[in-house]
Amino acid sequence: MTSAISVRRPHGRTAASVAALVLTAVLAGCAAPAPPAPPPPPAPVAVIPPISLSPRVVEQAAAYRAYVAHAGAISPNFAAAGEVAQAVKTGAGYEPGQLLRGAIAYGAVVALQDPAFVAGVRKFAGDPDQRRSVAYDIMKDPAYAVGFAGSASAAGLVINALGADGQKLLATGRSVKQAAYDVQHQAWSKGEVTGRGDRLALAKELSATATPGEVAETARLQLAVTGSTQMGFTGDAASPPYTPLVIRSLAVAALAALGYADDASLAQVMPILTETNAATCLNMSKLNLYQCLAVAKPHYEDVFCLGQHVLMDTGHCLMKGVGVTDPIDVKLAEAAALTPPAPEKKTKSRAKKR
Repeated sequence: MTSAISVRRPHGRTAASVAALVLTAVLAGCAAPAPPAPPPPPAPVAVIPPISLSPRVVEQAAAYRAYVAHAGAISPNFAAAGEVAQAVKTGAGYEPGQLLRGAIAYGAVVALQDPAFVAGVRKFAGDPDQRRSVAYDIMKDPAYAVGFAGSASAAGLVINALGADGQKLLATGRSVKQAAYDVQHQAWSKGEVTGRGDRLALAKELSATATPGEVAETARLQLAVTGSTQMGFTGDAASPPYTPLVIRSLAVAALAALGYADDASLAQVMPILTETNAATCLNMSKLNLYQCLAVAKPHYEDVFCLGQHVLMDTGHCLMKGVGVTDPIDVKLAEAAALTPPAPEKKTKSRAKKR
């Protein structure tokens, strides 16, 4: 008996399709596993700009320092007319606007020596948007800088540094003014100044001419801005309110700490380097100098003009600018300021009769 063997095929599938499915399964089992997904990109690192102050601003500070150093070194020990003429030339050699810009710029460099103030500003430098916003607020209103942590100690340094410069000029001026009386014992001092009109014209020319900062001082101040060197300032913290000159020094320092006081931001920084009250004081000092020189004839009167209206008045303006009290009654001094010293009268001594 013959038995029939039947082979059952999958319903609807041919032998070829079954073989294809088996082959696909075998190949899939042998394929390499899929690669892992790439890691997420790293979070962007905040780029904090370095502390920077435009070289043009630093040079203004250096020019200010040069004037204070040279004028403060004028000696009252005059022994000839030429020495008086040179001293007047040295003392008159500043343009009021530049000297004021230099004082504020120097104050900014001084403020940057305070680590607490720098840290208080730099904590806003990490986020670009916040840094930009804070910088714009300072540019719109320099008094915004008073709100940073450490502003009181930085203001104390500024007041102490600029106040000391003013006191130096004031003290030198007093010595020179006294010399206007003492020098009359020397015959040359009573001779009339030659070329009085030219001497006045030179004083006006010097007062309208900006002077460059000295290279060595400019370099020293630039290193101080970046923290590469320390200037060794000390001073007690000062409580507000502060004078506009102090506020503007803090504002420029804060912009430097935010990276917004470089050449790219110079157009916004330069307007902060001026202040109406201090500018008026310095300009008045110059006008008084011109008036004094216009009427002065003997050399000892030029010494008086130098002591009072170049050195004392300028020193007083710096001190007043940062709120330092003048140790003398300025109003009384100004009342007699325009009157050169009268020549000393010779007194006849009579021998006592025995």
